[in-house]
Amino acid sequence: MVNLHNLKPAEGAKQRKKIVGRGEGSGLGKTSGKGSKGQNARSGGGVRPGFEGGQMPLYRRVPKRGFKCINEKTFVPINVLALNIFENGDTVDETKMIEKGLFKNAKDGVKILGMGDLQKKLTVKARYFSKSAIEKIEKAGGKVEVL
Repeated sequence: MVNLHNLKPAEGAKQRKKIVGRGEGSGLGKTSGKGSKGQNARSGGGVRPGFEGGQMPLYRRVPKRGFKCINEKTFVPINVLALNIFENGDTVDETKMIEKGLFKNAKDGVKILGMGDLQKKLTVKARYFSKSAIEKIEKAGGKVEVL
C-alpha cells in the first residue's frame, strides 16, 4: 500500500548530476570527458550549429522555394452553415464561436464564408465576410457587423 511516508520516485527518474574534473576516481577526471586536445577540448571550443567542417552545409545546399510574406494575415474560415448551432436572435462573435467549439484560436480574425444555408436570424460580428455570406445572413433576417 502506498502512503506518503513510503513514496519513491519512479526507477530512473532521478539522475545524479554529472560532476567533471574532480579526479580520476570520479570517472570524469583529468580531461572531463572531452578527450585530449582538439577544437572540442578547448574552452569555448566547438562549432556553430549546422557547421559541417567546411563542406557546404545542408541548409545552403537545399534549394529554396517560394516566398513567405511577413505581413500576411491568417484568418479562420467559418461557413454560414456552421452558424446554425446558435439560437435564433443570438449575437455571434469570435468568443461565442470559440465557446461552441467552432475553432480554438482566432489568429488574425474570422472570415465568414457563404457555403450552406442559414436558418436562424443572427447578428454576426466578425472581421471579414464574403459577399455571399452577407447576402445569406441578411436573407435569413440577420445583421452583419464588421469589426
